[in-house]
Amino acid sequence: MFDFFSPVMDWVQATLGIPLWVAALGLVVILTLMIDLLSWVVFWRLGPLLEKTSNRWDDILIQALRRPLRLWIWLMGALLCLTVVRYHWNIEWLAEHLVQVQAVISWLLLAWAGLRAVKLLEKRLVFPPGGQRAKPMDADTASAVSKILGAVVVVVAGLLILSSLGVSPSGVAAFGGVGGLIIGFAAKDMLANFFGGLMIHLDKPFRVGDWVKSPDREIEGVVEDIGWRLTRIRTFASRPRYVPNSAFSNLVLDNPSRMWNRRLFETIRVRYTDIERVAGIVKSIRSMLDSHDEVDTNEQTLVYFQAYGEHALELIVYAFAKTTDWSEFQSMKQDILLRIYDIVREHDARLALPASELHIAGPVSVEDATRRHAEGGNDTQNADAHDRTADKTRSGGGSPREVPDTASRKRSRDARRGEVNDASQDQESDA
Repeated sequence: MFDFFSPVMDWVQATLGIPLWVAALGLVVILTLMIDLLSWVVFWRLGPLLEKTSNRWDDILIQALRRPLRLWIWLMGALLCLTVVRYHWNIEWLAEHLVQVQAVISWLLLAWAGLRAVKLLEKRLVFPPGGQRAKPMDADTASAVSKILGAVVVVVAGLLILSSLGVSPSGVAAFGGVGGLIIGFAAKDMLANFFGGLMIHLDKPFRVGDWVKSPDREIEGVVEDIGWRLTRIRTFASRPRYVPNSAFSNLVLDNPSRMWNRRLFETIRVRYTDIERVAGIVKSIRSMLDSHDEVDTNEQTLVYFQAYGEHALELIVYAFAKTTDWSEFQSMKQDILLRIYDIVREHDARLALPASELHIAGPVSVEDATRRHAEGGNDTQNADAHDRTADKTRSGGGSPREVPDTASRKRSRDARRGEVNDASQDQESDA
């Protein structure tokens, strides 16, 4: 294969005294450098020209081949250097392996170029170049298309590499039938996630950038990425949450990003003493909502006296905001609640608070209660003094008997107190 350059190599060997195989290595390196430089110039000049054409796909091919082709040129140059070394040292077993390595490297770099083309295709589908009539495609649809094409490129490249290594296609097909069944049982969760991701791309219950919320599980946040196995959701605490795609097949999910309005639903409580003013308050609140700039009057607006509550009269306020932005809705809600308070005050009413009332059966004389309390206190003091004297007498007598227990002594004191109170009442009745 180097017969064409044999005169040059003979001249280099005769003039510079360099061995023939070393001259061949140098020649391969120089040729590789020249080819790489030529490819760089071609791509550098051809890329901008293709971007200006009416076809929006031709420049994608050039951009996808740029890096893989330059790497392929240098790897092929390295393999040629190994071929020179094999001829010089007469390494026969290296010949077959060099051919296989060359085929594998070529298919791998071609698959790399195909994957680069798929990624560029996805960007071009979402963001078509200016000046063309092509409509932009949905980001999720473009992502699904690119992932399917990427999987096809990987599978085809894998089959070609196996064929280059000497594996027959029939053997690969047989392995795919039997081994696929085994792999299916072993990787059933992975397959479930794969088909779950496919259903998400087809049904589109949510997209990247949507705010999703699950009442069944603690899942709430903004969707950042929809993969074939996992979906990444960024929670409002700025934490990423990874949810397997198979979970969405049995999961109830809310998508607040697609709502048309935000709902205002509040209960206003008024005192029972203001029941005669309730009708006017309800009418004024409804008029205020109908004239409010941020309330959507096309939706249902309700203001009614709803129920007799435990501590107050309950009014419901039900309306929808024009905005779906959470901060703007909070501002509107604050303004409406403050206006409702002003309306209640304008009707000489008040908002209710939980309260309790104490009802006494009959009139009570404060002087009689005070005197009876004082007399009862004196009788109690006399009884306690009598008990202490009796205890000292019993303890000082030196009797070998044990002192009675506390409960018995307490009962005796209570009996004496009762006798004293009865005597006092008799004296009062006689008087």
